[in-house]
Amino acid sequence: MSLHADIARRRVEELLRANEEQIIRRWAQIAKSPSEELIELYRALLAALEAGKDDFADLRGLLAELSRSRARAGYAPADTARAVFGLKEALYEIVEADTDSGESTRGFVWFSRLIDDLGLFTFETFVAAREKIILEQAEQLLELSTPVVKMWDGIVAVPLIGTLDSARTQVVMEKLLQTLVDTGSEHAIIDITGVPAVDTQVAQHLLKTVVAARLMGAECVVSGIRPQIAHTIVTLGVEFGDIVTKASLADALVHTFKRAGIEVSGARDARVAIRAEKA
Repeated sequence: MSLHADIARRRVEELLRANEEQIIRRWAQIAKSPSEELIELYRALLAALEAGKDDFADLRGLLAELSRSRARAGYAPADTARAVFGLKEALYEIVEADTDSGESTRGFVWFSRLIDDLGLFTFETFVAAREKIILEQAEQLLELSTPVVKMWDGIVAVPLIGTLDSARTQVVMEKLLQTLVDTGSEHAIIDITGVPAVDTQVAQHLLKTVVAARLMGAECVVSGIRPQIAHTIVTLGVEFGDIVTKASLADALVHTFKRAGIEVSGARDARVAIRAEKA
């Protein structure tokens, strides 16, 4: 840094120190943020200037935390960046009134570039934090949308609703296999009643899930094969091989009861018992 540039920078530092309270108050008004939130940033900036640092690592760390906290709180990225850029306007009002206008103006040009850089850093950090939050929320929704339900001792079911893509298939497969291990179940029902359409890709995903369950020693039944889905599967030429398919979850449950050697009795379950005998 040249001698003139260093003098200009020192003049900005002097103005920041001499007018700290006024600048922070005005900065808070411009940024629409509480003063308490900005004081720590301001002090970190002054400490870096006093030490003659150029990386402003501590200040960047505080700005990163501010960005992440604001992303979690639902702030807009522009509002977060404006909270940083507002410091330029607050300082400029002091520079205009400074008697040593030449040095302070040159110093303000340098300071303005610094704040622009920090503002862009804050914006980028905010966007990255928000994308991470969105991804985490999407993963949580995916987990919730693919439950594995214990239907009976030794029998679990996976009711699928919505589109079945590669990412969701992976979640379904992992949850199903883990549940088979945790419960010791030997029978699994994959119900696609809530799947709006079945194409070649969806069919392949189903086959992969069934094969994975079989490798764990579980027999799989695919239920929810409606007429239009059956027609689509035949038209596409998809082969389910020896995989058992049923029109409804009830039919699949009856079949699984029979395969598991379960006999249901009692008035409430009479219909199931009769259907099991017919099957």
